[in-house]
Amino acid sequence: MTNHWTDLQHTDCALIIGANPAENHPISFRWLLKARENGGKILSVDPRFTRTSSQADIYAPLRSGTDIPFIGGLINYAIEHDLVHKEYVAKYTNASFIVNEGFTFKDGLFSGYDPKTRSYDMASWSFETQEDGTPLKDETLQHPRSVFQLLKKHYSRYDVDSVSTVTGTPKEEYLKVAEAYCATGKPGKSGTILYAMGTTQHTVGTQNVRSYAMLQMLLGNIGMPGGGVNALRGESNVQGSTDFGLLFGDLPGYLGAPKEQPVHATLKAYLEKETPAAGYWSNKPKFVVSLLKAWYGPNATKDNEFCYQYLPKGNKNYSHIALFNAMYKGELTGAFLFGTNPVVGGPNAGKEKEALSKLDWLVAMDLWETETSAFWQKEAGSDPSKINTEVFLLPAASSYEKEGTVSNSGRWMQYRWKAIEPKGESKADMEIIHMLMQRIKGLYKNESSPAAKSINALYWNYGEHDHPEFDLVAREINGYYTKTGKQVENFGMLADDGSTCSGNWIYSGFYPEEGNLSKRRDNKDNGMGNFLNWSYAWPMNRRILYNRASADPAGKPWNKDKAVIWWDAAAKKWTGHDIPDFKAVVAPTDKGGMNPFIMLKDGVGGMYAPTLNDGPFPEHYEPFESPVPNAFSSQEYNPTIKVWGGDFNLKGTKKQYPIVATTYRVSEHWQSGSMTRNQEWLSELAGHMYIEMSEELAKEKGIKNKDQIIVTSARGEVKAYAMVTKRFKPHMINGKKVHQIGMPWHFGFKGYATGDTANRLTPHIGDANTMIPEYKAFLCDVRRAD
Repeated sequence: MTNHWTDLQHTDCALIIGANPAENHPISFRWLLKARENGGKILSVDPRFTRTSSQADIYAPLRSGTDIPFIGGLINYAIEHDLVHKEYVAKYTNASFIVNEGFTFKDGLFSGYDPKTRSYDMASWSFETQEDGTPLKDETLQHPRSVFQLLKKHYSRYDVDSVSTVTGTPKEEYLKVAEAYCATGKPGKSGTILYAMGTTQHTVGTQNVRSYAMLQMLLGNIGMPGGGVNALRGESNVQGSTDFGLLFGDLPGYLGAPKEQPVHATLKAYLEKETPAAGYWSNKPKFVVSLLKAWYGPNATKDNEFCYQYLPKGNKNYSHIALFNAMYKGELTGAFLFGTNPVVGGPNAGKEKEALSKLDWLVAMDLWETETSAFWQKEAGSDPSKINTEVFLLPAASSYEKEGTVSNSGRWMQYRWKAIEPKGESKADMEIIHMLMQRIKGLYKNESSPAAKSINALYWNYGEHDHPEFDLVAREINGYYTKTGKQVENFGMLADDGSTCSGNWIYSGFYPEEGNLSKRRDNKDNGMGNFLNWSYAWPMNRRILYNRASADPAGKPWNKDKAVIWWDAAAKKWTGHDIPDFKAVVAPTDKGGMNPFIMLKDGVGGMYAPTLNDGPFPEHYEPFESPVPNAFSSQEYNPTIKVWGGDFNLKGTKKQYPIVATTYRVSEHWQSGSMTRNQEWLSELAGHMYIEMSEELAKEKGIKNKDQIIVTSARGEVKAYAMVTKRFKPHMINGKKVHQIGMPWHFGFKGYATGDTANRLTPHIGDANTMIPEYKAFLCDVRRAD
C-alpha cells in the first residue's frame, strides 16, 4: 500500500476492483464507511455482487480478465473530458518525456517483438535524451511523441462503447463509475484504488496494477491522503514476507537476485549493472554490501567480494509453477514446504499432487497434517504402494505461541508478544530454521568442499542453544556498525565498505540504540490519521509514500484540509503530519525538490514503463482461456507469458468449456482451509464446497439450488453443491450471452469441513513479469451430478 488503513477515511472516492474488503478485509471497510460519512463514495467493480457491492454507492459488474479495458476506458474518459490533474501530470510524472521515433504499436504488439522467443527487444521503447543523458521533455504535453500524447492515442481505442462490449459492464453503470471516479482529478480531491488477488492472479496481473497506478497519476492521486494504489493483503504478514525475500527474484529489501552470467559474474559487475546513476537506488551498493555483511559477518571482506560468490547465480525460473514443473519432470529430489498447501492452493492442483510423488523426500512444516503432507494417502486418491516419497511433518507453532513481528498492508511493522507456550513438540518457525541451520553447519564443519565453504562462511550468531534470540535477529535486520557493534540510526548511514551491516535496508531505522520501535503503542494522532508513534512503518516511518506529491511545485498543499506535509520557508525544511518521503531540507526550488518519486532515477512517476516484459503501456489481452476473441487486436492472449507445454498444462477451448470461472474467499475460511476447516464452529458455518451461479445459467442447465453438480475444465473436475443466486448475472459480450460462475478455493479432504478442491480446475499459466498463476479467469462447463 502507498497509504495505510486509517488513511482511507480521507478519500473522496474509493474504487474497489479485484477485491471484496467488506468480507475479506473488514478493518479496511471500517475506514471506508467513515469516508462515506464524510461525503466520500464507494465503487465496487466485480464479476459478482459481493458484500462489498451491497455497501457500495455504485456497483459495476465486469467479466473476469477485463480490468485493463475497464481502467483504460477511465483513462480515456479523464483525458477526453478534461479531468486530468494537468500540473501534477506535467511536473510529477514522465508524461512530458519524449519517446524515441522507433517506438510503435500495431495490432496488439509493441515494436521489437520476436515471435520465435516470444519476447521484446526494448531498445525502441527508450526516451530521447539531452547531451547530459537526461530525458528530453515537453511540459506542455503537446509533442506528438510525448508519453502523454502516446498514452492518449493508445487509450483512445478504449471508448465507452468498446469497453462495455468487452467487459460486459452496462454502459450506464460504466458512465456512473467514470463520472464519480474521474472527478477526483480536481486539484485537492483524492481517490483511492483498492485491489487484491482478483487483480493480480492473471496473465496480465502486473499490467493490471500498472493501469491503476497510471490512472492515479493522471488524476493526481498518488501521495495524497485518501489516495494511492493500495493492495489488500490476504495474510497478516504478506507485506513483510515479500519485504524479506519471499519473491523468487529478490533478495531482502527488493534487491534483485544475481542472475545473468557473465553480467553478474562479480560483485563489481553486478553493482554496475543493477545500480542506476540517479535516484535513491543509486545507493544500492551500500544496501547490498551491508546485506552481505549481515549474512557473512567477519568472513565477508572487500578482498573476497564480501562473499558475493556464495550467492547462487543463474537464469533459472524459480517461480511456483516452474518449481512444480521441474518437480513433475523429476528434476527436483526434495522440497521444504513451510506453511503452504499446494494440493489445495496451487494452480492445476491435481498435477501438483502428481509432482510431489516424484520427490525422494518432502518436509512439511504446519499446524496440522494438510492435504499436501498427506498427498500419498488413500484418502487423497493415491496408491501409497506406488509412491516412494518420504514425508516428514514438522509441527509448527501458531502465531499466538511465538514472538516476532508482522508487517501489515500499510507497511506497519508491529511486534507481537507470545501469548502462550507452544503445544507438545511444536516449535516456532525461527526455532526450526535455527536448529536446522546449526545442524547443517555442524555437518559441514570439517569439510572444505565448495558447498561447505559457503555454509561455514555464514555468520550464524543468534544464540548457542536451540532456541534463538529474537532480539539478535531484529538487531541484525536493522543493522549495526561492524567496528563498534552499535546500531545504525537508519539506512542513510549504511556504507559499501564493510563498516555496516543490515539484514534488510528498508527496515533499517526500526531498531536504533534506544530500542525496538516496532513495539511502540502510542495512539496519539499526529494529524490526518498518522499515528507516527504506533509501531514502525518502512521506509523511515513514513506513512504515505510519495507524499511530496501532496503539495504543489511550490511546496503548498493542494488542499489545506488534506495537508500532509508542506515547505516551511522560515525553518527551511519540510514539516507536517508525516515524515517527508525524501530529504526534508531539500527546498522546492532546489535540484530534485519537485521529484516525489525518489526511487526512480528521474524522480517522477512512470506513466510509461519501458522495462516491463509485456510493454510500456497496459494493453488488453484475453485470459489464456477465453470464451470470446480479443476485440482490440488479433493477439489472443498476452504474447510474452510463459507457457508450459505437454500434459502439465492442458488448455480448454470455448467450444468444450464455454463458461467463465473464477475463485474467491469467504469470511468463514482461511486460505487453503488448513486452519479453519480444523475448527468445528467455522466448519459448521461453511461446511460444504459450493459453486455460485446465476439463475439464468441454472435454468439453462436444469440445475436447482442445492443440487449436486460437476464442474469440469481441461485439467480436471470437481463435485459441489449448486448455489443459485442473483449475485451473478450473464455478461453480454458482442451481443452474445457469456455466463460466469464462482467458487471458494478453501476446500480439501482434511479437517471437519471437506470438499473437492477448486484448484483442480485452474491452469498452470502465469503473468509475463511475476509468473503469478491465473486463478481468476479460466474456462469450464457445468452439469448436474445425476
